[in-house]
Amino acid sequence: MTHRDQLLQAAVRVYAEVGYRGATTRRIASEAGVNEITLFRHFGSKDALLREAINRAEDAVVEPALPEAPEAPFAEVLEWARRYIVGLRERRALIRTCMGEIEEHPGLIPPEGSPPAKAAKALCRYLRRLRDLGHAKADFDESAASALLMGALFADSMGRDVIPDMYSNQPEEALREYVRLFLRGIGVEQSDPAGDA
Repeated sequence: MTHRDQLLQAAVRVYAEVGYRGATTRRIASEAGVNEITLFRHFGSKDALLREAINRAEDAVVEPALPEAPEAPFAEVLEWARRYIVGLRERRALIRTCMGEIEEHPGLIPPEGSPPAKAAKALCRYLRRLRDLGHAKADFDESAASALLMGALFADSMGRDVIPDMYSNQPEEALREYVRLFLRGIGVEQSDPAGDA
């Protein structure tokens, strides 16, 4: 692994753990096993390093796919939602830190092309296909519908460990219920094959 890669990985870890102020160049360099001069030689500034590190961490996210030709909406959306929420949980510390500091450091987080933006576009395309094929019978706006499901997944992934009383059901049970309610809301008449949970 190159020094540049070591610095990028260390920067994400340190930033997620202690935020912008705590992520000093000295601490990042130490975590990466290099000196500060190497950090500045590669990136020039802390902001440039953190921007690239966060972008790289976001680019490494593998977005879950939805089929081009929907056949089993419940199973397809459930699998998509399961993979999406796992990705959110894996990046929870970084996401929380970014959200807490976005107003003070807006340039660190890429707004377009981020994993949530890509996921929302993919889900909107899938919902249009569901409607075009006659699987989704309700009148709905794809953007609002995708934001609704993604919002539930986001809240669960960020809040389950913080507000356990709000999330009393098991994660898989909750996920199935989110998807079931979502599909019902857009007029998909397909039950949960596990027993219409």
